[in-house]
Amino acid sequence: MTQKTLNKDDLRQFTGTEQWHRHGLVRKMLYTDGVQYVAETGGAYWLIDEIAFAQAVPEVAAEEFQLWRLRVNLDRHAILTCEDGNSNAVFTKQIEFTDFPLNEIVLYCTNDVIMLPSEY
Repeated sequence: MTQKTLNKDDLRQFTGTEQWHRHGLVRKMLYTDGVQYVAETGGAYWLIDEIAFAQAVPEVAAEEFQLWRLRVNLDRHAILTCEDGNSNAVFTKQIEFTDFPLNEIVLYCTNDVIMLPSEY
C-alpha cells in the first residue's frame, strides 16, 4: 500500500485548470486539475463521487454555489457537509471510515464543476 502524501501546501499551486476532467458516471459533472490531484494523491475519487451523486438531492441541486467541507476526526470517521456559501448546511453525510490524509478540505461546486477554492 502506498502512503498518501497530499498536504495543504500542495493545493496552493492550483489557481486554474488546464484540463477539465469528466466524472465517469455523472457525465455532466466536471472537475479541475486541482481536484484530480486531490483524488489521485489523496486516494479520494470517492469524494468526487459523493459530491457528484449528491447533486440528485433536491436541496443540494437547488444551490447554484456549493461549498463542500470534509472534516476527518482522529478516529478516521468523517463528516461531509454541503453549505450554501453562507455557512448554512443543506446536506450532511457521515463517513464511517476514511484514510483521507488531511484533517479537512474544502471544495467548491458551481455550474456542475468541482474545484479547489484557489481555482475559483
